[in-house]
Amino acid sequence: MTSDPSDSSDDPLDLSDLSDPSDLSDPLDPYRWLENAEDPAVLEWTAKQEAAYRAAADGWPARERSQARLRDLYARLGARSAPRPAGERLFLTRNRPGADHPELVVVEPDGTVRVLVDPVRADPSGTTTLEEWEPSWDGRLLSYQLAPGGTENAALLVLDVDTGRELDGPIDRVRRSTVAWLPDATGFYYVRRLHPDLNPGEGQYHRRVRLHRIGTDPEQDPVVFGTGREKTQHYTVRISPDGRWLAVSAAAGTAPRRDLWLADLTAGPPEAPRWRTVQEGLDARTVLHPRTGPGGTCHLTTDLDAPRGRIVVTGPGRPTPDTWTDLIPEDPQAVLEDFVVLDGPELARPVMLVARTRHAVGEVTVHDLADGRPLGQLPVPPCSSVGKLRVAARDAHQAWFLYSGFATPPTALRYDARTGALDPWRAATGPDTGPAAATTHTVQTTYTSQDGTRVRMFVISPTGTPDRPRPTLLTGYGGFGQSMTPVYSPEAVAWVQAGGVYAVANLRGGGEEGEDWHRAGMRDRKQNTFDDFHAAADHLVTAGWTTRDRLGIWGASNGGLLVGAALTQRPDAYAAAVCMAPLLDMARYELSGLGPSWVGEYGTAADPAQLRRLLSYSPYHHVRPDTAYPAVLLAVFDGDSRVDPLHARKMCAALQAATTSAHPVLFRLERGAGHGARSTTRLTELFADMLAFFADRLGLPL
Repeated sequence: MTSDPSDSSDDPLDLSDLSDPSDLSDPLDPYRWLENAEDPAVLEWTAKQEAAYRAAADGWPARERSQARLRDLYARLGARSAPRPAGERLFLTRNRPGADHPELVVVEPDGTVRVLVDPVRADPSGTTTLEEWEPSWDGRLLSYQLAPGGTENAALLVLDVDTGRELDGPIDRVRRSTVAWLPDATGFYYVRRLHPDLNPGEGQYHRRVRLHRIGTDPEQDPVVFGTGREKTQHYTVRISPDGRWLAVSAAAGTAPRRDLWLADLTAGPPEAPRWRTVQEGLDARTVLHPRTGPGGTCHLTTDLDAPRGRIVVTGPGRPTPDTWTDLIPEDPQAVLEDFVVLDGPELARPVMLVARTRHAVGEVTVHDLADGRPLGQLPVPPCSSVGKLRVAARDAHQAWFLYSGFATPPTALRYDARTGALDPWRAATGPDTGPAAATTHTVQTTYTSQDGTRVRMFVISPTGTPDRPRPTLLTGYGGFGQSMTPVYSPEAVAWVQAGGVYAVANLRGGGEEGEDWHRAGMRDRKQNTFDDFHAAADHLVTAGWTTRDRLGIWGASNGGLLVGAALTQRPDAYAAAVCMAPLLDMARYELSGLGPSWVGEYGTAADPAQLRRLLSYSPYHHVRPDTAYPAVLLAVFDGDSRVDPLHARKMCAALQAATTSAHPVLFRLERGAGHGARSTTRLTELFADMLAFFADRLGLPL
């Protein structure tokens, strides 16, 4: 296989004169009519596809058994977030057995647990999801965001934690905004989009950082940052516990770089911060943690001159890169993820906890805060991932975090810097459920991609070794610097318990090996991601884990693009494929959903050279007539505000018209659901259908 499918002599596309996706003629885009979901012809097409899907799914014998097994596995979920200290209280989200959504609870100092926000109570239909939330520094108030129908377009509300009474909101036009509370809890900084009437057709963009005072009209909230900046810019806000330092970071869409500003709120009114630049225009991602330490120092994480990340110290008065001093230098084999400072008065010396992923496996180390020298490593279970570190705002000697493995539900751990003890913390999560499957074994293997690059992959199996060829599912992502780490995967456990193999490849384009690894699989290097995936499949076959006729592939979102490219580039290499919420028409991806935000990752069709590169792998444009394609299931969600289902509609029609095999091409539409979070019931149904489809095609008796 060539590294670039556009180089193939039998490629049906003549790309030489293409410079604008709107100029594509009908032969190159014969199913453009399927882009408008409300068109009567599209509604009719969709109804026929749904009927065909129901008829096929009703014939899958493993469907009901898969649902029952997945319900049991999802019931093992406990904590969904690490405990977040605020005042004397702890806040976290958890799953109760049988509950359809995580609930947000508070743990009082005496151990009493109270439910504060239950999305099902807010919406009994189960289609509303809890998005971001943040307690005030003193723990008296709580901001939280609810989004209907999985759209992620949320309303922000404020709750009195003592009484459970709503104090403020809803504030609309909020999408997963960070919230930075003022220390006295009279208000907060947050991010809100402009009214869509001001920019017709661009309602998902044009964000502004605002200051909201509790009880006031949000339409009068002053804008403190964002005016006049590029429309896809998104912002995060942070404030120091003492209320002095306010930090704002900005990025254009998903571009792997971030500008930073800092304001001293004692130097002017909170409604008009006086910004000083920390970093602007540098090709680096830097995050400022405005909590000041001894001598007024503050800490930043940055990949500037360190693609795997480092921690630096500086003073807030002049925090530009020329003043940075390394505290925790870059580790050449591990990627920096997070850190917290433990400086409680009971400690003999303040320390820093640092979380990294070493070849996609989580670890936490302890360092002297003064000079960064290592003091030890916490005994985190092997082959697991580590979540965000949490610590109290002041007088801190404890930290909390979650760890998880493919067959291990998220478990909260508490580290006490006074004693060095690391123990499970179950005050609000119930009894220990243990590993989901003692009979599953996870190994990490390394294989060679087409250009000689060494790539890692997790393989979960009943034995831990390739004892015989088994029905196998391979998944990956390879985009946006996101890492595929060992996280609890009920679908993987159910498949392996039935006798199959489940593999997760750490492809270029992801963040498993740092920013260089990400950039090796983005824009004009995107084919590397697909080559890594093909090589993973080849390795599973040659190592004896599976055979071609027992190998299925699946991915979601950018992972759906991955699977679409894989099945069009090598249709004979895979027996079945599932694309969830996929990007598939790369010539027109910028025209719908959040497409304009992803130009930094994929490139733009407005540039002729970049358009040619996009079309060199665009799955929709590489569906070839008279080709035997594997069985394909395209799963989409009508509330998806990121990736429009039009991609899957067009791909489905193209594959159905082109394939010469007897394998089905199916279209599964889920209504009232979006790109991300959804109820446990819907998750169970979705993955049960996926597993039943694969069991039917690969011959696994689930």
